[in-house]
Amino acid sequence: MNAEHAAQHRLGLLLVATAALFWSTSGIFVRLISADLMTMLFWRGVFSGSGVMLVYLLMEGKAGIARLWPLPLPVFAVAACSAIGMITGIGSMRYTTVAEALIIYATVPFVTAAFAWLFIGEKPSVRTIVASLVALAGVALMMKDASWDGSLFGKGLAVLMTFSMAAMTTIMRGHQKVPMLPAMAISAWLCSFVTVWFAAPLAVSAQDLLLIALFGIVQNASGLILYAIWSRKIPAAEATLIAALEVPFTPLWVWLFLGETPAGAVLLGGGVVMLALFGHILTEIRPRRALPPPV
Repeated sequence: MNAEHAAQHRLGLLLVATAALFWSTSGIFVRLISADLMTMLFWRGVFSGSGVMLVYLLMEGKAGIARLWPLPLPVFAVAACSAIGMITGIGSMRYTTVAEALIIYATVPFVTAAFAWLFIGEKPSVRTIVASLVALAGVALMMKDASWDGSLFGKGLAVLMTFSMAAMTTIMRGHQKVPMLPAMAISAWLCSFVTVWFAAPLAVSAQDLLLIALFGIVQNASGLILYAIWSRKIPAAEATLIAALEVPFTPLWVWLFLGETPAGAVLLGGGVVMLALFGHILTEIRPRRALPPPV
C-alpha cells in the first residue's frame, strides 16, 4: 500500500466511524418524536433524500446535473439495497426482538466479507476477521438478558437487512468511480414512497416536523453521505465492521441525553464492541514503519 492509499484508508476508517456515530443518534430522535412511525419515516426520507441530493449538487456543480441522466446501473442497485435495508431494519425491530435483530445484524462483516470475496475478489484481513469476532461476542453479551421470543418473519427481515447492507457496501466498493450520492438520495425517497401510503403527512405537528427534519438531515443524510463517499476507500468487510459502532453508541446517547439507564450487560457488551472497533481503527491508522531493505 503506497503512502497516498494508506492516507485514504486511514481517513476512510475515521469517516466511516463518524457515519456510524451519526446513525447512532436514531434512538434520541425516535424517543422525542411523537408522530406515528410511518409518518416519521415518510418525512425523514423526504428531508434525508433532499439533503443528500443538495450536497451532491453543491459538490459536483453543473457537471453533477449532467451525470444524473442516464444514471449507471450500480447507482440503482445501491439505491435499492439501501432502501431495503432501511425498511427491513425498522421492520425487524417491530416484528422480532431488538436482541435478535442486533445479533443477526452483527454478522454483517462476515456476510460482506463473503460477498466481497465472491463478487469483487477482495479478501478480508485477519485483523478485520478477529475484530469482527470480538465485536460479535460483545453484541451477544449486550443482549444476554434480552427477550428471545421474536417471530420468524422478524428474523427474516433482520437477515434481509444484513444482506442488503453487505450487498450495498460490496457494490460501492466494486464501483469506486461511480458517484453514489444520488443512490443515497434515491434510497431515502424510495422509503418515503413506500411509507406514504400508511402515513398521515399533514397531521404532523410543527415541533415534530422540525425534529423529523433534524432526524433526516443529522442522523440519516449525514451518515449516508459519509458512508457513500468513504466506505469505498476501505475494504468492504472493514467498512461494515466499523459501521457496527452504531450498535453500542445508540443506547449510550439515549442514556446520556435522555436518562434511560441501560442494563449492566448492555454497558459491558457495548464496551467490548467499542474496544474491538476502536482498537481496530487505532491499529489501522497507526503509521507503519517500512521494513529495512534486505542485505
